[in-house]
This record gives sequence, structure tokens and C-alpha cells, in this order.
Amino acid sequence: MGLDAVKAALPEYAKDIKLNLGSTVGTSTLRPEQGWGTALACAVAARNGELLREIAEEAAAHLTPEAVEAAKGAATIMAMNNVYYRAKHLIGDEQYASMPARLRMQIIARPGVDKGDFELWCLAVSAITGCGVCLESHEKTLRATGFTREQVHEALRIAAVVHAAAVALDARAALA
Repeated sequence: MGLDAVKAALPEYAKDIKLNLGSTVGTSTLRPEQGWGTALACAVAARNGELLREIAEEAAAHLTPEAVEAAKGAATIMAMNNVYYRAKHLIGDEQYASMPARLRMQIIARPGVDKGDFELWCLAVSAITGCGVCLESHEKTLRATGFTREQVHEALRIAAVVHAAAVALDARAALA
């Protein structure tokens, strides 16, 4: 099922999202493991069970079991980090910047997949949750390790469309 099931489930008012799913996730210019890992991490972050199940099913055909776990790990570690770092930034008191997080983040050091791919997934999740501090940090790391702006841009496109699909599916379910 996968993307086709998601596209079929989207209401008519989300036709653009349906088309964009095919042109981003379905035919991404990223390597398959990068694109599908991004889609899976974003589906976890978008919190729609229907979308997550369908993307996870199709992503499993393109990702190793380790990459599936790492994509889910990227989404969950960023769920914590995005809240923490965004809040510290939004408070606006520079003294918070010098305070150590004292939060466990071991998966970032040993994700079980290519470190760059993991960073890309973290960046995409940070776009969904709106943490500018994390977006800047992950983009800088990606660019320093050889990722192009086009690759970063592609991950952002996937994040936007996966999140929009979740919003449309949630609205459809709530109004049914």
C-alpha cells in the first residue's frame, strides 16, 4: 500500500498534497535510504497513525532494519531536543544558553546509520516542529560534511509534504 494508500485516503481539498507526495517522496533526488528515512522520520514527527503505518510499510522496502530504527530514533530524539532548544531560544535570556542540557542523547553519537543521513532526518523533523536553533545546527553540520543545499532543500520538501498529508488525514478523520 504505502504512498498510494495515503494518496487515495487524502480528501479532494488536499489534491496538491496528493500530487506533491508523488513528486517528493516517490521520486526524490536523494538516495533512496535518505529520502525514505526522511519520510519515515517525518511521519513519526507528524503523529498521524494512518500516515505512519503506510510510510513505514513502504519505507521498509528501501531501508535496512537499522535505518528504520535510526529514522524513528531521529524523530524521537528531536521531539525532545526541539522542545528544549526552541524554548531556551525563545525565552531570550542568554544565561540559559550556557546551561548544560543534561539530557541523554546517545543516539546522535551512534545512530547505527550514516551520520549524515541521520543529521538529514533530524533537520527534516526540526522543520516540522519549528526549532530554528536545531535547523541551523543540523544544516551547518550537513553542509560541513558535504551535503549540498539541494539535498537539504529536498529533505525540507519531504518534511513539508509529509506533515501536510498528516494534517489532511487528521482533518478528514475529525470531520468524518
